[in-house]
Amino acid sequence: MKQFRDLYIGELSEFRVISKAQRRKIALRMKRLTKSAAFKKKVEKSKLRVANPAKQKVKAAKLAKQKVLDKYYPKYKEMGLAQRVKIDQLIQTKYSGMINKLTMKLGKVVKKKELEKVKKARQAKQDA
Repeated sequence: MKQFRDLYIGELSEFRVISKAQRRKIALRMKRLTKSAAFKKKVEKSKLRVANPAKQKVKAAKLAKQKVLDKYYPKYKEMGLAQRVKIDQLIQTKYSGMINKLTMKLGKVVKKKELEKVKKARQAKQDA
């Protein structure tokens, strides 16, 4: 029997292709959100605890995608939105296997960095 967690993790590991308007809308919403005191407090608290494995897998997937981008499309950040959307689609179809393999390998690295980050944040809180 499949558990909710398995479905949730599988859904998160895939990249969504979104339109320019959706990207712009998300960017504006996040820009507003990051200014709020509640969000800042939430970020501060999140630094003190280890992320759950689902979030670590998402981070590993993002890292894997970035590695593929750096290797095959080094000028990705300089491109226009339409080009980036097209490249996202291309990466999804052409390099999904490579991204999945890299995600598995980078999972250990992400976990180690996460633990180190939490230790450092807790130590800084004790020192202050």
